[in-house]
Amino acid sequence: MDTDLALTVGILLLVLSVPSLLSAWVESRAPRLGSVMFVGAGALIVYALTTRPGGYAFNEVPGVMVTVLAGFFN
Repeated sequence: MDTDLALTVGILLLVLSVPSLLSAWVESRAPRLGSVMFVGAGALIVYALTTRPGGYAFNEVPGVMVTVLAGFFN
């Protein structure tokens, strides 16, 4: 898997896991799906950061995400 794609999918999963975790917390139930998404997102982000030589700078992340999303639409 391309590291740019792994980073983008990981960030999107992380963003999508937050409402699931909050919903489970408010309703006093176990956050199963949210936890799985959170762990998967963390694994993808760590994979992308450790596999790419030099890693990612914070200011590179939006450009990487735009490049990956543009690749899907072209």
